[in-house]
Amino acid sequence: EGNEPGDSMKITYRELLHKVCQFANVLRSQGVKKGDRVSIYLPMILELVVAMLACARIGALHSVVFAGFSADSLCERILDCGCSLLIT
Repeated sequence: EGNEPGDSMKITYRELLHKVCQFANVLRSQGVKKGDRVSIYLPMILELVVAMLACARIGALHSVVFAGFSADSLCERILDCGCSLLIT
């Protein structure tokens, strides 16, 4: 379910697993490894869930900063957690 009424999407567990594994491989190719910190700056969309699960799959810690935050707020959170990658 998205933020807007009527905004929804259906996905099977198999499709979700496939997307998560693909994105986990993307994260690995960017040098993200177990214990690294990743910030995620996305609205409430399927890709947010995929990014969170992909981080969990490879053992990376993630911090979700919702898209309503300003650039300054995002910058502070990135610096505070010492993240190595920002997903937008």
